[in-house]
Amino acid sequence: MAASALYACTKCTQRYPFEELSQGQQLCKECRIAHPIVKCTYCRSEFQQESKTNTICKKCAQNVKQFGTPKPCQYCNIIAAFIGTKCQRCTNSEKKYGPPQTCEQCKQQCAFDRKEEGRRKVDGKLLCWLCTLSYKRVLQKTKEQRKSLGSSHSNSSSSSLTEKDQHSKHHHHHHHHHHRHSSSHHKISNLSPEQEQGLWKQSHKSSAAIQNETPKKKPKLESKPSNGDRCM
Repeated sequence: MAASALYACTKCTQRYPFEELSQGQQLCKECRIAHPIVKCTYCRSEFQQESKTNTICKKCAQNVKQFGTPKPCQYCNIIAAFIGTKCQRCTNSEKKYGPPQTCEQCKQQCAFDRKEEGRRKVDGKLLCWLCTLSYKRVLQKTKEQRKSLGSSHSNSSSSSLTEKDQHSKHHHHHHHHHHRHSSSHHKISNLSPEQEQGLWKQSHKSSAAIQNETPKKKPKLESKPSNGDRCM
C-alpha cells in the first residue's frame, strides 16, 4: 500500500508522496529549489530554469538561433516578435478572436476578447495576457489567505475568548495587588532621597556622639544609655 502511494518526481525520478510534489510540474522540494520556475526574458512565459545563466525558455532559445534577437510586439510590447512585428501569441489570438481591444488594467490595446471562455476566469474583465496572469495570481493568493484565516479563526475563536477573560481577571488582580503594595510602600517612605540621606547622617552622628561621650561626675549613668546625652 505504501509503495503504491508514492509518485516519481518528473526531474530526479525519485518517489515521494503525492502531496510533497508540486502541482503541474510534479517536482520534489529539492528539484524545486535547484530548478525554480522563472519568467522568460523574451516571451514572459514561465519555465523551469535549468541553470542560473539560463534566462530564456527553450522555445525562445530555438527562435533566437533561427531568427535572431526578437523585437517588441506592436500590440503587447513584449519582446517576442521574431517574425514580423507581432509576437506569436498575439498573432494566434488575432486569428482566433479578431483584432485586439483595450485592456481594462494596463490600458494598452492588446486584449483579445475570448468571450465567455476567458472572461469567466477573471471576473468578466477584458484583460490582456500579462494582466490576466497577474489577476489570477491575486485571486489565488486571496483565496488561500481566506481559507487559512477561516480555519484558524474557527479553531481559536472559543479558546481566544477564554484566554482573554482569564487575562483580564489576572490583570485586574495584579493591578489591585500592585496598588496595595505601592500604597504601603509610599506610607513607609514618602520622603525624598535627600531628606532620607540627611536623617541618616543626623542619626549616625548623634549615635556616634553618644558612644564617644563619657560621663564625668556620675559613672552610674553608663547603665542607662538613654540619659547619656544629658549634661549634669
